[in-house]
Amino acid sequence: MRSYGTYVDGHERPSDKWVYTVHSSAMLRDTMGSVRLKRGLERGRIAPEAATDDVIGRVAVGDGHDMDAALHVAAGAARAWSAVPPATRLRVVEEFHHLVREKSAEIIDVMVAEGHPRMLARWEVAGMLANTGPETREWIAGQMEHRRRLGPRELTLRRVADGVVCLNPPQNATVANALLGIWVLAGGNSLVVRAPRSAPLGVMHALHELIVPALERTGAPPGVLSAICSPAGPALAQWLDSPLVDDIMYFGDSEKGIAFGAECVARGKKPVLELAGNDIVVVWRDADLERAADALAEAFYGSGQICMVPNCAVVHPAVADELLGLLADRARAIRPGLPDEPEALLSPVLRTDRFFEVLRQATDGGGRLVCGGRRLDVHGEADDMNGVFLEPTVVRVDGLKGARDLDVVRHETFFPLLPVVVPEDRPDAELLDAVTAFTSANEYGLRNSLWAEDEDVIAGYLAAIRGGGLLKVNDSHIGFLPLLPTHGGTGLTGGPGGEANFPLLRTTHLQGVSVARGVLPRQAVFGDARTEAALPGDQNERKRH
Repeated sequence: MRSYGTYVDGHERPSDKWVYTVHSSAMLRDTMGSVRLKRGLERGRIAPEAATDDVIGRVAVGDGHDMDAALHVAAGAARAWSAVPPATRLRVVEEFHHLVREKSAEIIDVMVAEGHPRMLARWEVAGMLANTGPETREWIAGQMEHRRRLGPRELTLRRVADGVVCLNPPQNATVANALLGIWVLAGGNSLVVRAPRSAPLGVMHALHELIVPALERTGAPPGVLSAICSPAGPALAQWLDSPLVDDIMYFGDSEKGIAFGAECVARGKKPVLELAGNDIVVVWRDADLERAADALAEAFYGSGQICMVPNCAVVHPAVADELLGLLADRARAIRPGLPDEPEALLSPVLRTDRFFEVLRQATDGGGRLVCGGRRLDVHGEADDMNGVFLEPTVVRVDGLKGARDLDVVRHETFFPLLPVVVPEDRPDAELLDAVTAFTSANEYGLRNSLWAEDEDVIAGYLAAIRGGGLLKVNDSHIGFLPLLPTHGGTGLTGGPGGEANFPLLRTTHLQGVSVARGVLPRQAVFGDARTEAALPGDQNERKRH
């Protein structure tokens, strides 16, 4: 059994409270027995040594005193760490990248044990590698500092660390999002991570196995990283209250996240928000429909409980029927299963009642059910009473006008539920304008993508779609790419100031520096005769002034 204490200043702090993790496959095979075992361990009725092999780890529960200690240590370490040259700090990311590649199988196994389907855990690790690869590191290095010699001055534009950054990862993708903190550290900040009580083991394991050794290899002060498993509410309140905290990285739904961001600003903190997505995929008449259907089927991965999957398709009416047939075939092939089964792609869904409410509103509002719409058991059989999985579901919605009156189109549902909007038929030039206007009017702005071959259509789409953190053309919607960001967006995705999110840039600020030799201050302010002669306007008027 893996065991992790609260991590502060390079040491694990003792605790008398623990959160135990029972393997997700055991939870699905015997839910009630696994819950009894977990609660018995956490309440002291079962001794740790009596735990079965299904118990894969435990994490200490920290409190406000632990958090306070972490913040004070982080503030002190940030001063020393931010003074280290940027090139040295960036080595942390390079070391991290090598460690992810070396330990990928182990990290995937822990993520699977916490409930991630194995194929999706592999996808998340691929994202870690793409996000920290040499292309991305090279581009970031160029953003950190720019020097220029002009006459007697050396001018510098540089990114300066904000200070202490606190990171609150989401419950659905705790490990990958917590590990974005490697860029926060490379920016010269200290990092305090809250490991969610619902899934703390993967976070603590990844931090210990990937970030801690990367920091040690780079010679960073131990206090730059702390990790505490604790309830969200008290931790967020403590961060807001503390004068030591500079930035808060918050992952969550848009309504709570926007309000939390406003509270951060009111308290003098910089919010870095990663909220909901409601991504739109446009499929044009000349698209490769087989590949477009493959990309749209990504909507069902993880049961749609991933913020960056497709949430709505807008399909040219000339190819809508054919595409819907291809998409339905792919949806029916996506099955549930135990997380460690190699082909499983669906995850359990807790709020199934809301799924049926949204689906019913869509069909009552004129949408047509193409496939899906049932509860399933772990074997993929229909089980309307006890099924904890949802069948991948496609709904056809005819017409752009009124489509956003339906919640399934307007909002992220976080279900394996994809609306396919088929616009009214009209000339292609008019239709492209209508489709791009519909896409641009989306309140969210994480990712959008297009499937088309016509270069003029591609150019028109790219010129029109200004929102969103990432645009993709003829590519996997969720696939990670070197150099491009993995997160970030506009509107209800990132709040005011939201954009493509490179955490190093978001948790640092731009500073201008001038170092001069032999400059006369009065001359620097008022200029000399040559400067005056170069000014426009009447010479006599210049003399009067």
